[in-house]
Amino acid sequence: MQPVVDVSPPKWHLGHTTWFFETFILTPNKSGYCVFDPSYGYVFNSYYETVGNRVLRTDRGNLTRPGVEEIATYRKYVDEHILELLDQPLLLTPELVHLLELGLQHEQQHQELLLYDIKYILGHNPLFPAYLTESIEPVGSAVQKLDFLEVSANNYQIGYNANEFHFDNEEGVHQVYLHDFEIGNRLVSNGEYLEFVESGGYQSFQYWLSEGWAWVNEHNKKSPLYWHKIDGKWNYYTLNGLKELQLDKPVAHVSFFEADAYAKWKGMRLPTEFEWETACKTHQPKILEQSNFVENRLPGPTYADGNLQFYGDLWEWTNSAYLPYPYYKASPGAIGEYNGKFMINQMVLRGGSYATPRDHIRPTYRNFFHPHLQWHFAGLRLARYK
Repeated sequence: MQPVVDVSPPKWHLGHTTWFFETFILTPNKSGYCVFDPSYGYVFNSYYETVGNRVLRTDRGNLTRPGVEEIATYRKYVDEHILELLDQPLLLTPELVHLLELGLQHEQQHQELLLYDIKYILGHNPLFPAYLTESIEPVGSAVQKLDFLEVSANNYQIGYNANEFHFDNEEGVHQVYLHDFEIGNRLVSNGEYLEFVESGGYQSFQYWLSEGWAWVNEHNKKSPLYWHKIDGKWNYYTLNGLKELQLDKPVAHVSFFEADAYAKWKGMRLPTEFEWETACKTHQPKILEQSNFVENRLPGPTYADGNLQFYGDLWEWTNSAYLPYPYYKASPGAIGEYNGKFMINQMVLRGGSYATPRDHIRPTYRNFFHPHLQWHFAGLRLARYK
């Protein structure tokens, strides 16, 4: 199934992550390695121009073959050869070890994308079938009072500055001057966003960016993705099926356009990615020090410390365009295509979602999507100048 261009068939994720290890690890580094099927490079290459031609993203749903069982066999074959390679320590150069870790991190990203895609596929099935019986989405509770955390004007350090794994778009530690600002202590809830919907927010152009207003009208948008008004009551689709809208949960599946419009309706704004990172480091140091706050991603708790909540429920839109940090330099070859070439026409999200692997939860992680997209697990947090 591929109902829209942004959704890949679930089996494609399995094939693509396997192809990554075959193409970048085994073929150039394991003597005598024979590729499983020469056509798979064309089928499972995503966007690596350096590697060669590929099936267009829009056409992945046309791939009725190979089937799931064939892809599982492919994965088993590649896994066996990877394990053989790992048994040859003399071959494991620092460069190869980095590639292996990048492959694992890349696969973790696709585990999260896979849930986005499964939810979209099932959420657009008229029967609204459940994917799981147990709940993995953010746990609903009484919404705490919305307070604002202060951050004083100063120069702040931005970017990754440690020795653990990180992506190249986090590199380039640099100083950013921030004016006095305040940021919400929690995400905006369904109940709060419902007020925007029912007050005519989607019919009021003054809250929307020009492209956002065009998007609303072109697609007849009236509410976040997966919201359905049935017999006068608001419902929304979850991975557990169609449920009555829970007003105390954080609003999810809003585009940047929607997040920005809501913030303007409230007389506020979205934080920049630099404000978000600084507020996270300033007000939530315990979460950065205690790994137990980011365990058990599926299912997972709300990652809160007292009255602060900065991680793990939903990705949070920021008001920052996705651009390179100072000193950013793409790696040579195909790996250099991983992040850098996408630094145009996209907006940064921070914080992680309930489907984000725990190893990816860090204050400097930069996610990025086009501003009209809703299918990823994203919400919003308000900010304002003091």
